[in-house]
Parts: sequence; C-alpha cells; structure tokens
Amino acid sequence: MSIQATINPTTSQRALDAIAKVSTNLYIDGHWTESTSGARFNVINPATEEVVATVADGGPEDARRAIETAGRIQKQWAKTPPRERSEILRRAFELIMARQDELALIMTTEMGKPLCEAKGEVAYAAEFFRWFSEEAVRIGGDLTTTGDGTTRVLVSKEPVGPCVLVTPWNFPLAMGTRKIGPAIAAGCTMVFKPANLTPLSSLALVDILIEAGLPKGVLNVVTTTRASDVVTPWMESGVARKVSFTGSTGVGIRLLEQAARNVMRSSMELGGNAPLIVFEDADLDCAVEGTVAAKMRNMGEACTAANRIFVQRSVAADFSARLAKRLGALKVGDGTEEGTQVGPLVEAKALNKVQQLVDDAVAKGATVVCGGYRPKGSGFFYSPTVLSGVSQDAALMSEEIFGPVAPVIPFDTEEDAVRLANDTPFGLAGYLFTQNVERAFRVGETLEVGMVGLNTAALANPSAPFGGIKASGLGREGGRTGIDEFLEYKYTAVPRM
Repeated sequence: MSIQATINPTTSQRALDAIAKVSTNLYIDGHWTESTSGARFNVINPATEEVVATVADGGPEDARRAIETAGRIQKQWAKTPPRERSEILRRAFELIMARQDELALIMTTEMGKPLCEAKGEVAYAAEFFRWFSEEAVRIGGDLTTTGDGTTRVLVSKEPVGPCVLVTPWNFPLAMGTRKIGPAIAAGCTMVFKPANLTPLSSLALVDILIEAGLPKGVLNVVTTTRASDVVTPWMESGVARKVSFTGSTGVGIRLLEQAARNVMRSSMELGGNAPLIVFEDADLDCAVEGTVAAKMRNMGEACTAANRIFVQRSVAADFSARLAKRLGALKVGDGTEEGTQVGPLVEAKALNKVQQLVDDAVAKGATVVCGGYRPKGSGFFYSPTVLSGVSQDAALMSEEIFGPVAPVIPFDTEEDAVRLANDTPFGLAGYLFTQNVERAFRVGETLEVGMVGLNTAALANPSAPFGGIKASGLGREGGRTGIDEFLEYKYTAVPRM
C-alpha cells in the first residue's frame, strides 16, 4: 500500500499566482463590487488547510440588486439573435480550453481533486458551452393542423425568464457551465450563487464570459456564506421564473416549496445512493476498473458515485480482494503533486462524516479489507477503503458516503440484487456489470434510476440528459432536452380560411 504515513503539503506559488488573477468580488449589473456589508470569507486549500483567497460575502441587499438587474435586462436579452448568443458561448468554450491548465490548478487548489481530474472537468465544463452554442440556433417550433381541419396550431418557444442558479462545490466549473450554457442559449438572464467552499472556479468563469462578450446584467453572481440570505430573496422576488439547483435533497425540497409559491419552473439534481451490481458472469477485470472509476471519481465526492456495491456471492471474495489491491495502491496526496491519484476531501466536516460512517459500519459487523484511516499530517485526507460484510442497517447503506469508501455487499439471485438496489428513496444513477445481454436489459430496465452505466462508469456527457428520479430530482441537464428546461412553449391558434 503506497499511502504516505504523513502528508504535509504547502500551497505552491504557482497556484497562488493563478488564484491572484481571479476577481473575488460580487458581479452585479456588469460591475465587480464589494458586498454591501463589506464582509469577506476565506477560501481554504483542503490539502494544506491554508487560506488561499478571500471572497466577497454577499447578503440580502446584494441579492436584491442582482435579481432586479436580471429582471430589467430580460426582455432586451431575449431579443438577442440566436447566432449572437451562440457565438458568445463558442468564444467562451475556446477561452476555457485555452486556459485549461490554469483553471485546473485553481480548481485543485480550492477543492482538492487531482490535477489530471481537474483538467478533465475543465474540458467537460467547456463542452457544455460548445454543445449549447449549437443548440442556441436550433430552437425550433411546430406547425400542425387540428384534427377537424379548421385551425393551424403554431407552437413556438420563448425564454422562461430570469433564472436562479445554485451550484455545489464538488464540480465547481462544470456545474456552472451546465446551467449557464442553456440559459444563455435560450435567452434567459441569471442570478448565480456558487458554493462558498469553491467559489474561485466560478468567478474565473465569469471573467471568461465577460471576455467572450456576454452583455452586462445577463449574468449576476453573488457569493455568500449564508445561502438562504441570498437565494430566498431571489425565490420570493416574483421576478425569477425558474430555479436550477444541484445539491442535497433536503435543500432541494425547501427550494421546491419556495418555487411553488410563485409557480416557478424547477430543475433539481439532488442526492444519490447509487447501486453498482456485479454479476458472477461479469468480466471481473472490467468490473473492478469500472468500480474504481465509479467510486473514486472526485475522491467519491459525487452524487453519481457508487455508494453500495452488490456482488454475486460466488465472486464476492475474489472481487473484494482485487478491488482492495487496486484501491490500496492509489497514491494519496496534494492534488497538485505529480502522480497523486486521490486528493483530500473538501473540508474537515466531510472527513469526519466519512470516518463516522466507517466506524458505524465496523461496529455493526463490517470488516476493513483495506484503508479505514486518516493519514497523519495536515489536510483533509482519507485512505481509500474497502469494507466487506456490511450490514443492511449500517448508516452508509442509506446515506451518501461522499468519500473514498467502497462497501461490498454479497447477493445470491438477480431478484435479490434488484430489490437491494431499489431499496432507497434516491434514484440518480446505477451501474451494472454482466456479459449476459438479456440480463443487462432486464435489470437495467428494472433499476429505479435516471441513468444506468452498463459495463461502464462513464455517465456524464453534455450530449446526454443527466438527471434522476424519486428523491434524486426533477428535470434533465444536457442533451437535447437540456435547453427545453429554460424555454416555455407558446401555442397560437390560427384559423384556416
């Protein structure tokens, strides 16, 4: 096992220089401005626990100015030619890719993921702008005739209006472009609250959009440590017509309650509890590599991460041993250091939760096959962990782990696997490894999730409709349906003469 006994990194000057270029104030009505209160908050490097920046801490008055600006600009922005909106997005795509290394370094420094993963996220984030730059000029409609032949039915699509966008910390650039891209393409103005743990990637994105030619007032950004003080005024304003949120189910439910009061369109990408099923006929090498990818992406801090790993009993011991060998060999360290494969968790609270979940599982009979501890030193690191013999009443069976912990649970029959996989209020993603084609389709169709990975852990793609069912959310982001979330349909009846 190559986990270091002690980890004590320090933030590099190169990272600090990249962060120093980022505007760290609020962005309202085309101007960078301090918060009304003048308050600021610290951004911490989770690998070193050092402060790397301070950012304006917005409040209700800042939120009011932002939503008023979005409302005032909406009609003007909606009239912008689709090609103009398309070209803004295309220029932003090119600027992101030109600055991929710098953006990745900023991201790794503020949230911890290894630099190679951060570069991958930057490219993924940019693709949303390229995808929606192409969708902007393809907003269509329909013309049909009623069944009785008396009326033409003309269907057009119009921007839904000012949008409230709220993003999480775990994919700080991609979650922003996944929402901002379709809003710009559709002709919607926006108020945007990035996560306070990772605001720098989002603020760097604002600078890029300004350079790409986005008009003043179309995008308004309020960073804050008091989310409700900013988002609640937006939701209650009567100006906002849509909310798009990625985060916990509990917060999503509160936003839906607020949205109901003004009958706002809502897109919610919420929590997950993803099952990963390995059948005895699976290619175990493929299944192990797929499990590593599905579990360890972003150190397990992903709503699509494999949370419960169900393996058919006849191959469970072999699978667990192989998985433990792979995870135990991963290099843990500062994400900016060459060769690092597992960075720190985002904050001490996250680290403590992971340890508590592991301790609870062990107390209820689980065995630690590898890992199960915090490396010594600074930073919020946790060793990649495999648990076997996990009880169904262990807390991590019902809670998102959001860390590098893989619980392996044996099952006997296909029916058992499906029952266990669906035994959750969540339904975002699921993974299935088998070489039996009939079983693949049969089980895939019975999994209660919005997305299924068949012999793969690669689910997220700008051309695909990302989203879940049940307590995992409403609506879809990306794909051909992604822009429809930001459009209203209008039907005009035209009598036939």
